Amino acid sequence: MAKQFDVVVIGGGPGGYIAAIRAAQLGFNTACIDEWKNKDGKPAPGGTCTNVGCIPSKALLQSSENFEEAGKHFGDHGIQIGNLSLDVAKMLGRKDAVVKQNNDGILFLFKKNKVTFFHGRGSFARAAEGGYEIQVAGAAPETVTARHVIVATGSNARALPGAPFDEVNILSNDGALRIPQVPRKLGLIGSGVIGLEMGSVWRRLGAEVTILEGLPTFLGAVDEQIAKEAHKAFTKQGLKIELGVKVGEVRNNGDKGVSVAWTNAKGEAQTLEVDKLIVSIGRVPNTIGLNTEGVGLKLDERGGIVVDGDCRTNLPNVWAIGDVVRGPMLAHKAEEEGVAVAERIAGQHGHVNFNTIPWVIYTSPEIAWVGQTEQQLKAAGVKYKAGTFPFMANGRARALGDTTGMVKFLADATTDEILGVHMVGPMASELISEAVVAMEFRASAEDIARICHAHPSLSEATKEAALAVDKRTLNF
Repeated sequence: MAKQFDVVVIGGGPGGYIAAIRAAQLGFNTACIDEWKNKDGKPAPGGTCTNVGCIPSKALLQSSENFEEAGKHFGDHGIQIGNLSLDVAKMLGRKDAVVKQNNDGILFLFKKNKVTFFHGRGSFARAAEGGYEIQVAGAAPETVTARHVIVATGSNARALPGAPFDEVNILSNDGALRIPQVPRKLGLIGSGVIGLEMGSVWRRLGAEVTILEGLPTFLGAVDEQIAKEAHKAFTKQGLKIELGVKVGEVRNNGDKGVSVAWTNAKGEAQTLEVDKLIVSIGRVPNTIGLNTEGVGLKLDERGGIVVDGDCRTNLPNVWAIGDVVRGPMLAHKAEEEGVAVAERIAGQHGHVNFNTIPWVIYTSPEIAWVGQTEQQLKAAGVKYKAGTFPFMANGRARALGDTTGMVKFLADATTDEILGVHMVGPMASELISEAVVAMEFRASAEDIARICHAHPSLSEATKEAALAVDKRTLNF
Protein backbone atom coordinates (compact mmCIF):
# COMPACT_ATOMS: atom_id res chain seq x y z
CA MET A 1 0.00 0.00 0.00
CA ALA A 2 1.31 3.46 -0.90
CA LYS A 3 2.53 5.62 1.95
CA GLN A 4 0.03 8.36 2.73
CA PHE A 5 0.87 11.95 3.57
CA ASP A 6 -1.03 15.13 4.21
CA VAL A 7 1.50 17.16 2.19
CA VAL A 8 4.05 16.04 -0.40
CA VAL A 9 6.54 18.57 -1.73
CA ILE A 10 8.18 17.82 -5.09
CA GLY A 11 11.57 19.52 -5.08
CA GLY A 12 13.97 20.20 -2.22
CA GLY A 13 15.35 23.60 -3.17
CA PRO A 14 14.92 26.72 -1.00
CA GLY A 15 11.18 26.85 -1.66
CA GLY A 16 10.58 23.13 -1.38
CA TYR A 17 12.50 22.22 1.75
CA ILE A 18 11.25 25.30 3.59
CA ALA A 19 7.65 24.50 2.59
CA ALA A 20 8.07 20.95 3.87
CA ILE A 21 9.52 22.08 7.20
CA ARG A 22 6.80 24.68 7.75
CA ALA A 23 4.07 22.17 6.87
CA ALA A 24 5.52 19.71 9.39
CA GLN A 25 5.69 22.43 12.04
CA LEU A 26 1.97 23.02 11.47
CA GLY A 27 1.23 19.39 12.28
CA PHE A 28 0.96 17.87 8.80
CA ASN A 29 2.41 14.46 7.97
CA THR A 30 4.85 15.73 5.33
CA ALA A 31 7.24 14.30 2.74
CA CYS A 32 9.74 15.96 0.43
CA ILE A 33 11.01 14.39 -2.80
CA ASP A 34 14.29 15.57 -4.32
CA GLU A 35 16.62 13.99 -6.89
CA TRP A 36 19.82 16.06 -6.53
CA LYS A 37 22.84 13.92 -5.70
CA ASN A 38 26.49 14.67 -5.05
CA LYS A 39 29.48 13.14 -6.85
CA ASP A 40 29.22 10.12 -4.56
CA GLY A 41 25.60 9.54 -5.56
CA LYS A 42 24.27 10.52 -2.14
CA PRO A 43 21.33 12.88 -1.56
CA ALA A 44 22.13 16.57 -1.97
CA PRO A 45 18.93 18.53 -1.22
CA GLY A 46 18.95 22.28 -1.63
CA GLY A 47 18.29 22.54 -5.36
CA THR A 48 20.12 24.79 -7.77
CA CYS A 49 20.68 27.40 -5.06
CA THR A 50 22.65 25.14 -2.74
CA ASN A 51 24.35 22.93 -5.31
CA VAL A 52 25.18 25.07 -8.35
CA GLY A 53 23.91 28.54 -7.55
CA CYS A 54 23.72 30.88 -4.57
CA ILE A 55 25.87 28.99 -2.08
CA PRO A 56 28.83 27.79 -4.19
CA SER A 57 29.00 31.09 -6.08
CA LYS A 58 29.27 33.00 -2.79
CA ALA A 59 32.02 30.66 -1.65
CA LEU A 60 34.01 31.34 -4.81
CA LEU A 61 33.27 35.06 -4.67
CA GLN A 62 34.69 35.17 -1.15
CA SER A 63 37.75 33.13 -2.07
CA SER A 64 38.48 35.20 -5.16
CA GLU A 65 37.95 38.44 -3.24
CA ASN A 66 40.44 37.28 -0.61
CA PHE A 67 42.96 36.50 -3.36
CA GLU A 68 42.56 39.91 -4.95
CA GLU A 69 42.76 41.69 -1.60
CA ALA A 70 45.97 39.85 -0.76
CA GLY A 71 47.51 40.59 -4.13
CA LYS A 72 46.44 44.20 -4.62
CA HIS A 73 45.25 45.81 -1.41
CA PHE A 74 46.89 44.26 1.66
CA GLY A 75 49.92 46.47 1.03
CA ASP A 76 47.76 49.51 1.76
CA HIS A 77 47.35 48.13 5.29
CA GLY A 78 51.06 47.56 5.78
CA ILE A 79 50.72 43.82 5.15
CA GLN A 80 53.37 42.54 2.77
CA ILE A 81 52.92 39.18 1.05
CA GLY A 82 55.56 37.61 -1.16
CA ASN A 83 55.21 34.77 -3.64
CA LEU A 84 51.41 34.85 -3.65
CA SER A 85 50.08 31.73 -5.36
CA LEU A 86 46.71 30.24 -6.25
CA ASP A 87 45.51 26.68 -5.69
CA VAL A 88 42.32 26.45 -7.75
CA ALA A 89 41.72 22.80 -6.81
CA LYS A 90 41.76 23.66 -3.11
CA MET A 91 39.51 26.67 -3.72
CA LEU A 92 36.99 24.45 -5.53
CA GLY A 93 37.32 21.87 -2.78
CA ARG A 94 36.43 24.44 -0.15
CA LYS A 95 33.42 25.45 -2.26
CA ASP A 96 32.31 21.82 -2.43
CA ALA A 97 32.70 21.45 1.33
CA VAL A 98 30.51 24.50 1.93
CA VAL A 99 27.87 23.00 -0.37
CA LYS A 100 27.96 19.66 1.47
CA GLN A 101 27.54 21.39 4.82
CA ASN A 102 24.35 22.96 3.50
CA ASN A 103 23.14 19.65 2.00
CA ASP A 104 23.69 17.86 5.30
CA GLY A 105 22.08 20.72 7.19
CA ILE A 106 18.86 20.32 5.20
CA LEU A 107 18.78 16.55 5.83
CA PHE A 108 19.26 17.25 9.54
CA LEU A 109 16.38 19.74 9.49
CA PHE A 110 14.15 17.13 7.85
CA LYS A 111 14.89 14.69 10.69
CA LYS A 112 14.46 17.37 13.33
CA ASN A 113 11.06 18.35 11.96
CA LYS A 114 9.96 14.79 11.13
CA VAL A 115 9.78 15.36 7.38
CA THR A 116 10.03 12.09 5.42
CA PHE A 117 12.63 12.44 2.67
CA PHE A 118 12.56 10.50 -0.61
CA HIS A 119 15.62 10.59 -2.84
CA GLY A 120 14.49 10.47 -6.47
CA ARG A 121 12.47 12.25 -9.14
CA GLY A 122 8.89 12.96 -8.18
CA SER A 123 6.08 13.04 -10.74
CA PHE A 124 2.31 12.91 -10.83
CA ALA A 125 0.87 9.43 -11.43
CA ARG A 126 -2.83 10.18 -11.22
CA ALA A 127 -5.53 11.84 -9.21
CA ALA A 128 -6.63 9.48 -6.48
CA GLU A 129 -9.40 9.42 -3.91
CA GLY A 130 -8.79 12.32 -1.58
CA GLY A 131 -5.64 13.49 -3.32
CA TYR A 132 -2.93 12.41 -5.75
CA GLU A 133 -0.57 9.54 -6.33
CA ILE A 134 3.04 10.64 -6.72
CA GLN A 135 5.70 8.36 -8.17
CA VAL A 136 9.25 8.50 -6.88
CA ALA A 137 11.78 7.29 -9.45
CA GLY A 138 15.03 6.56 -7.66
CA ALA A 139 17.20 3.75 -6.34
CA ALA A 140 14.12 2.38 -4.60
CA PRO A 141 11.08 3.39 -6.72
CA GLU A 142 7.81 3.76 -4.88
CA THR A 143 4.48 5.52 -4.92
CA VAL A 144 3.10 7.84 -2.26
CA THR A 145 -0.25 9.58 -1.91
CA ALA A 146 -0.90 13.11 -0.76
CA ARG A 147 -3.91 15.24 0.08
CA HIS A 148 -1.93 18.34 -0.89
CA VAL A 149 0.95 18.61 -3.35
CA ILE A 150 3.38 21.52 -3.50
CA VAL A 151 5.43 21.68 -6.71
CA ALA A 152 8.81 23.35 -6.20
CA THR A 153 10.87 22.03 -9.09
CA GLY A 154 12.80 25.22 -9.80
CA SER A 155 14.37 26.25 -13.10
CA ASN A 156 17.10 25.38 -15.58
CA ALA A 157 19.66 27.53 -17.37
CA ARG A 158 18.59 28.72 -20.83
CA ALA A 159 20.99 27.68 -23.58
CA LEU A 160 21.81 29.62 -26.73
CA PRO A 161 20.16 28.14 -29.83
CA GLY A 162 22.73 26.03 -31.64
CA ALA A 163 25.21 26.16 -28.77
CA PRO A 164 24.26 23.54 -26.18
CA PHE A 165 25.99 23.40 -22.82
CA ASP A 166 28.77 20.85 -22.66
CA GLU A 167 29.95 22.23 -19.28
CA VAL A 168 33.52 22.02 -20.55
CA ASN A 169 33.78 24.91 -23.04
CA ILE A 170 30.25 26.29 -23.15
CA LEU A 171 29.15 26.65 -19.56
CA SER A 172 25.96 27.21 -17.61
CA ASN A 173 26.12 28.34 -13.98
CA ASP A 174 26.97 24.70 -13.17
CA GLY A 175 30.11 24.47 -15.27
CA ALA A 176 31.12 28.04 -14.42
CA LEU A 177 31.50 26.98 -10.79
CA ARG A 178 33.95 24.16 -11.49
CA ILE A 179 36.41 25.40 -14.11
CA PRO A 180 39.55 23.44 -13.12
CA GLN A 181 42.03 26.20 -13.89
CA VAL A 182 41.88 29.92 -14.51
CA PRO A 183 41.14 30.51 -18.21
CA ARG A 184 43.36 32.99 -20.00
CA LYS A 185 40.35 34.45 -21.80
CA LEU A 186 36.78 34.09 -20.58
CA GLY A 187 33.66 35.19 -22.44
CA LEU A 188 30.21 35.77 -21.00
CA ILE A 189 26.97 36.21 -22.88
CA GLY A 190 24.56 38.13 -20.67
CA SER A 191 25.34 40.66 -17.96
CA GLY A 192 22.75 39.54 -15.45
CA VAL A 193 23.38 38.38 -11.89
CA ILE A 194 25.05 35.06 -12.77
CA GLY A 195 27.16 36.55 -15.53
CA LEU A 196 28.48 39.40 -13.41
CA GLU A 197 29.17 37.23 -10.38
CA MET A 198 31.00 34.53 -12.31
CA GLY A 199 32.82 37.08 -14.42
CA SER A 200 33.97 38.77 -11.22
CA VAL A 201 35.25 35.50 -9.74
CA TRP A 202 37.44 34.56 -12.68
CA ARG A 203 38.54 38.13 -13.41
CA ARG A 204 39.88 38.41 -9.86
CA LEU A 205 41.77 35.17 -10.31
CA GLY A 206 43.49 36.42 -13.47
CA ALA A 207 41.22 35.80 -16.47
CA GLU A 208 40.69 38.42 -19.16
CA VAL A 209 36.89 38.74 -19.14
CA THR A 210 34.63 40.07 -21.90
CA ILE A 211 30.87 40.36 -21.39
CA LEU A 212 28.52 40.56 -24.38
CA GLU A 213 25.11 42.02 -23.51
CA GLY A 214 22.28 42.33 -26.01
CA LEU A 215 20.48 45.16 -24.24
CA PRO A 216 21.62 48.72 -24.93
CA THR A 217 21.71 49.54 -21.21
CA PHE A 218 23.67 47.93 -18.39
CA LEU A 219 21.60 46.21 -15.69
CA GLY A 220 18.29 47.45 -17.04
CA ALA A 221 16.34 46.27 -13.98
CA VAL A 222 18.52 48.31 -11.63
CA ASP A 223 18.01 51.98 -10.84
CA GLU A 224 19.81 53.84 -13.61
CA GLN A 225 22.00 55.96 -11.33
CA ILE A 226 23.11 52.87 -9.40
CA ALA A 227 23.72 50.89 -12.60
CA LYS A 228 25.95 53.65 -13.99
CA GLU A 229 27.99 53.69 -10.79
CA ALA A 230 28.36 49.90 -10.93
CA HIS A 231 29.35 49.96 -14.60
CA LYS A 232 32.05 52.50 -13.83
CA ALA A 233 33.40 50.35 -11.00
CA PHE A 234 33.42 47.11 -13.01
CA THR A 235 35.09 48.76 -15.99
CA LYS A 236 37.79 50.18 -13.71
CA GLN A 237 38.37 46.67 -12.34
CA GLY A 238 39.03 45.34 -15.83
CA LEU A 239 35.75 43.77 -16.90
CA LYS A 240 35.19 44.54 -20.59
CA ILE A 241 31.46 45.08 -21.06
CA GLU A 242 29.99 45.40 -24.56
CA LEU A 243 26.37 46.60 -24.72
CA GLY A 244 23.79 46.46 -27.53
CA VAL A 245 25.45 43.52 -29.26
CA LYS A 246 23.97 40.84 -31.49
CA VAL A 247 25.43 37.39 -31.01
CA GLY A 248 25.77 35.26 -34.13
CA GLU A 249 27.34 31.83 -34.57
CA VAL A 250 28.97 30.24 -31.54
CA ARG A 251 31.49 27.54 -32.40
CA ASN A 252 32.76 25.04 -29.85
CA ASN A 253 36.28 24.25 -31.03
CA GLY A 254 37.11 21.64 -28.41
CA ASP A 255 40.65 22.02 -27.08
CA LYS A 256 40.96 25.31 -28.96
CA GLY A 257 38.15 26.97 -27.02
CA VAL A 258 35.11 28.84 -28.32
CA SER A 259 34.62 31.36 -31.13
CA VAL A 260 31.76 33.86 -30.94
CA ALA A 261 30.71 35.91 -33.96
CA TRP A 262 29.01 39.10 -32.85
CA THR A 263 28.06 42.56 -34.02
CA ASN A 264 28.68 45.61 -31.85
CA ALA A 265 26.30 48.50 -31.22
CA LYS A 266 27.69 50.31 -34.29
CA GLY A 267 26.84 47.33 -36.52
CA GLU A 268 30.46 46.27 -36.94
CA ALA A 269 31.19 42.54 -37.24
CA GLN A 270 33.45 41.16 -34.49
CA THR A 271 34.85 37.81 -33.37
CA LEU A 272 35.58 36.84 -29.78
CA GLU A 273 38.01 33.98 -29.19
CA VAL A 274 37.94 32.60 -25.65
CA ASP A 275 39.03 29.54 -23.72
CA LYS A 276 35.67 29.23 -21.97
CA LEU A 277 32.24 30.76 -22.59
CA ILE A 278 29.64 31.25 -19.85
CA VAL A 279 26.09 31.68 -21.15
CA SER A 280 23.87 33.63 -18.75
CA ILE A 281 20.75 34.60 -20.70
CA GLY A 282 18.12 33.67 -18.16
CA ARG A 283 16.44 30.56 -16.83
CA VAL A 284 13.38 28.53 -17.76
CA PRO A 285 10.88 26.84 -15.41
CA ASN A 286 11.60 23.16 -14.83
CA THR A 287 8.57 20.94 -15.38
CA ILE A 288 10.48 18.16 -17.17
CA GLY A 289 9.25 14.72 -16.17
CA LEU A 290 6.55 16.05 -13.85
CA ASN A 291 3.78 14.54 -15.99
CA THR A 292 1.70 17.70 -15.87
CA GLU A 293 -0.27 16.55 -18.88
CA GLY A 294 -1.22 13.32 -17.12
CA VAL A 295 -3.20 15.15 -14.47
CA GLY A 296 -4.12 18.28 -16.45
CA LEU A 297 -1.88 20.71 -14.59
CA LYS A 298 -1.97 23.97 -16.57
CA LEU A 299 1.25 25.53 -17.89
CA ASP A 300 1.88 28.99 -19.35
CA GLU A 301 3.65 29.90 -22.60
CA ARG A 302 7.06 29.76 -20.84
CA GLY A 303 6.42 26.26 -19.57
CA GLY A 304 5.86 27.49 -16.03
CA ILE A 305 2.97 26.38 -13.85
CA VAL A 306 -0.01 28.76 -13.83
CA VAL A 307 -0.96 29.90 -10.33
CA ASP A 308 -3.13 32.56 -8.76
CA GLY A 309 -1.98 35.15 -6.24
CA ASP A 310 -1.94 32.52 -3.48
CA CYS A 311 0.09 29.95 -5.49
CA ARG A 312 -2.92 27.74 -6.20
CA THR A 313 -2.88 25.88 -9.52
CA ASN A 314 -5.90 24.90 -11.60
CA LEU A 315 -6.03 21.56 -9.76
CA PRO A 316 -7.60 21.31 -6.30
CA ASN A 317 -5.03 21.06 -3.50
CA VAL A 318 -2.08 21.36 -5.90
CA TRP A 319 0.17 24.35 -5.28
CA ALA A 320 3.33 25.62 -6.96
CA ILE A 321 6.06 27.98 -5.76
CA GLY A 322 9.44 29.46 -6.64
CA ASP A 323 11.12 29.55 -10.03
CA VAL A 324 8.52 27.26 -11.60
CA VAL A 325 5.84 29.97 -11.27
CA ARG A 326 5.51 33.70 -12.10
CA GLY A 327 7.56 36.32 -10.36
CA PRO A 328 11.27 36.83 -9.73
CA MET A 329 13.49 33.75 -9.74
CA LEU A 330 14.98 34.37 -6.31
CA ALA A 331 15.66 31.81 -3.59
CA HIS A 332 14.21 33.98 -0.83
CA LYS A 333 11.05 34.62 -2.86
CA ALA A 334 10.62 30.84 -3.12
CA GLU A 335 11.14 30.46 0.63
CA GLU A 336 8.48 33.04 1.44
CA GLU A 337 6.02 31.38 -0.93
CA GLY A 338 6.78 28.00 0.62
CA VAL A 339 5.96 29.25 4.10
CA ALA A 340 2.85 31.06 2.87
CA VAL A 341 1.48 27.98 1.09
CA ALA A 342 2.01 25.72 4.10
CA GLU A 343 0.15 28.23 6.25
CA ARG A 344 -2.67 28.55 3.70
CA ILE A 345 -3.09 24.77 3.72
CA ALA A 346 -3.47 25.07 7.49
CA GLY A 347 -6.19 27.69 7.04
CA GLN A 348 -3.95 30.58 8.01
CA HIS A 349 -3.26 33.76 6.05
CA GLY A 350 0.14 33.30 4.43
CA HIS A 351 1.76 36.55 3.35
CA VAL A 352 4.15 37.43 0.51
CA ASN A 353 4.66 41.07 -0.45
CA PHE A 354 6.29 41.17 -3.88
CA ASN A 355 6.93 44.90 -3.46
CA THR A 356 9.36 44.29 -0.60
CA ILE A 357 11.38 41.39 -2.00
CA PRO A 358 15.04 42.48 -2.02
CA TRP A 359 17.39 41.90 -4.95
CA VAL A 360 21.14 41.45 -4.57
CA ILE A 361 24.09 41.04 -6.93
CA TYR A 362 27.08 39.78 -4.93
CA THR A 363 29.81 41.42 -6.93
CA SER A 364 32.33 43.85 -5.48
CA PRO A 365 30.90 46.40 -5.06
CA GLU A 366 27.67 44.65 -4.14
CA ILE A 367 24.41 45.89 -5.65
CA ALA A 368 21.13 45.67 -3.74
CA TRP A 369 17.70 47.19 -4.03
CA VAL A 370 14.09 46.93 -2.95
CA GLY A 371 10.99 48.64 -4.27
CA GLN A 372 10.70 50.84 -7.33
CA THR A 373 13.46 52.47 -9.34
CA GLU A 374 13.53 56.14 -10.27
CA GLN A 375 12.77 55.32 -13.91
CA GLN A 376 9.73 53.26 -12.85
CA LEU A 377 8.38 56.11 -10.76
CA LYS A 378 8.86 58.55 -13.63
CA ALA A 379 7.11 56.22 -16.07
CA ALA A 380 4.16 55.86 -13.68
CA GLY A 381 3.93 59.62 -13.13
CA VAL A 382 4.53 59.31 -9.39
CA LYS A 383 5.80 62.44 -7.69
CA TYR A 384 8.80 61.57 -5.56
CA LYS A 385 11.82 62.91 -3.71
CA ALA A 386 15.30 61.39 -4.00
CA GLY A 387 18.27 61.43 -1.69
CA THR A 388 21.74 59.92 -2.09
CA PHE A 389 24.80 59.53 0.10
CA PRO A 390 28.22 58.32 -1.12
CA PHE A 391 30.28 55.74 0.76
CA MET A 392 33.34 57.96 0.23
CA ALA A 393 31.88 60.16 2.98
CA ASN A 394 31.35 57.24 5.37
CA GLY A 395 34.00 56.73 8.06
CA ARG A 396 33.64 52.96 8.29
CA ALA A 397 33.94 52.59 4.49
CA ARG A 398 37.16 54.63 4.59
CA ALA A 399 38.53 52.38 7.33
CA LEU A 400 37.62 49.32 5.28
CA GLY A 401 39.35 50.82 2.28
CA ASP A 402 36.24 50.41 0.15
CA THR A 403 34.47 53.69 -0.59
CA THR A 404 32.91 52.80 -3.95
CA GLY A 405 29.23 53.51 -4.46
CA MET A 406 26.28 55.10 -2.70
CA VAL A 407 22.90 54.61 -1.03
CA LYS A 408 19.82 56.10 -2.68
CA PHE A 409 16.35 56.69 -1.19
CA LEU A 410 13.17 57.37 -3.14
CA ALA A 411 10.18 58.65 -1.19
CA ASP A 412 6.69 59.88 -2.01
CA ALA A 413 6.77 63.65 -2.51
CA THR A 414 3.63 64.15 -0.43
CA THR A 415 3.58 61.46 2.26
CA ASP A 416 7.36 60.78 2.48
CA GLU A 417 6.63 57.01 2.40
CA ILE A 418 9.68 55.08 1.17
CA LEU A 419 9.06 53.81 -2.36
CA GLY A 420 12.45 52.32 -3.11
CA VAL A 421 15.98 52.00 -1.74
CA HIS A 422 18.95 51.28 -3.98
CA MET A 423 22.60 50.83 -3.15
CA VAL A 424 25.92 49.88 -4.65
CA GLY A 425 28.87 49.47 -2.33
CA PRO A 426 30.38 47.41 0.48
CA MET A 427 28.04 44.94 2.21
CA ALA A 428 24.98 46.20 0.38
CA SER A 429 23.48 42.70 0.70
CA GLU A 430 23.31 43.18 4.48
CA LEU A 431 22.39 46.87 4.50
CA ILE A 432 19.31 46.38 2.29
CA SER A 433 17.44 44.51 5.04
CA GLU A 434 16.81 47.72 6.98
CA ALA A 435 15.09 49.15 3.93
CA VAL A 436 12.99 45.99 3.51
CA VAL A 437 11.76 46.20 7.09
CA ALA A 438 11.05 49.92 6.75
CA MET A 439 9.04 49.44 3.56
CA GLU A 440 7.13 46.47 4.96
CA PHE A 441 5.93 48.72 7.78
CA ARG A 442 5.36 51.62 5.34
CA ALA A 443 7.91 53.83 7.03
CA SER A 444 8.79 57.31 5.82
CA ALA A 445 12.27 58.47 4.89
CA GLU A 446 12.19 60.67 7.99
CA ASP A 447 11.60 57.57 10.15
CA ILE A 448 14.97 56.18 9.04
CA ALA A 449 16.60 59.59 9.24
CA ARG A 450 15.60 59.92 12.92
CA ILE A 451 16.70 56.44 14.00
CA CYS A 452 20.07 56.30 15.76
CA HIS A 453 22.62 54.27 13.79
CA ALA A 454 25.86 53.02 15.33
CA HIS A 455 29.01 55.02 14.60
CA PRO A 456 31.13 54.21 12.78
CA SER A 457 29.11 51.83 10.61
CA LEU A 458 28.23 51.39 6.98
CA SER A 459 24.56 51.65 7.97
CA GLU A 460 25.09 55.34 8.64
CA ALA A 461 25.09 55.77 4.86
CA THR A 462 21.49 54.53 4.90
CA LYS A 463 20.54 57.11 7.52
CA GLU A 464 22.34 59.86 5.62
CA ALA A 465 20.63 58.96 2.34
CA ALA A 466 17.29 59.20 4.15
CA LEU A 467 18.35 62.62 5.46
CA ALA A 468 19.29 63.59 1.91
CA VAL A 469 15.66 63.15 0.82
CA ASP A 470 15.02 66.43 2.67
CA LYS A 471 18.42 67.84 1.67
CA ARG A 472 19.83 67.78 5.19
CA THR A 473 22.73 65.31 5.22
CA LEU A 474 25.12 65.82 8.11
CA ASN A 475 28.32 64.33 6.72
CA PHE A 476 28.31 65.30 3.05
